[in-house]
Amino acid sequence: MPSGGSVRFALMGDTPYSADEARRLETLIDDLNREPLAFVAHLGDLTSGRGPCGDEWLEARRAQLARLRPPLVLLPGDNEWADCHRSGFDPLERLQNWRAMFCLSRSSFSSFPFERQAGDYCEHVRWQVGDAMFVALNVPGSNNNLGRSAAMDAEHERRMFAAFEWLDESIAAAESRGASQVVVLMHADPFPRRSPDGYARLRNVLAQHAEWLQGRLVLVHGDGHLYKDDEPLPGLRRIEVFGSPFVAWLRGVLSQGALRVEVGGQY
Repeated sequence: MPSGGSVRFALMGDTPYSADEARRLETLIDDLNREPLAFVAHLGDLTSGRGPCGDEWLEARRAQLARLRPPLVLLPGDNEWADCHRSGFDPLERLQNWRAMFCLSRSSFSSFPFERQAGDYCEHVRWQVGDAMFVALNVPGSNNNLGRSAAMDAEHERRMFAAFEWLDESIAAAESRGASQVVVLMHADPFPRRSPDGYARLRNVLAQHAEWLQGRLVLVHGDGHLYKDDEPLPGLRRIEVFGSPFVAWLRGVLSQGALRVEVGGQY
């Protein structure tokens, strides 16, 4: 852990999409291993929208990310499961496979405890470092897996029911524990409007929580691949991480109840 009362961590996502990006990711990992980081969060998409979706690529990515010295939190993006129908895979099978490969183990966060939602969604976790509560949700791009088939729509409904329960419970836990910031992590950019709109209810829920938390709610996501730090809803700070073709990371610094974000490196 960093000294002096501050906490540093790394944010990244939407990489690697190719063998070249995987090579550049090696340099990024080397640099992260030299940083005094409490954890690294990868917000999803370890492959491109056209794959590869098979186990060989994902196993290689798991081995690559295992070189990280700080604890890693990895979220599922749409490219690892929801979009895998494009290359002949069953998205629901790919999601179960992702869980078997990547869900956090108790040893992953030996430096501080994390909590996992009970039931089928092992990717829904939360942890507190310093005075900030971090909450991970499975909300992928590609319209949140809504509007493609009846089976996918049913999956969307079940998952989002669990996600909203976890978010509500986590914010209540953050309030009871005196957290100065609640940082929600997910893959998708929920702000572009679509029809049908897989993020409409999520935007409403985020707006309600932002009003309640009075400037203490932060949303971190990927999917758009360009760095942003803005306020898309009143009282909601949004941070979007870099993505392909950029292989890059952001440094978050928590100090005295405030969160500062800056570019850590591009490769």
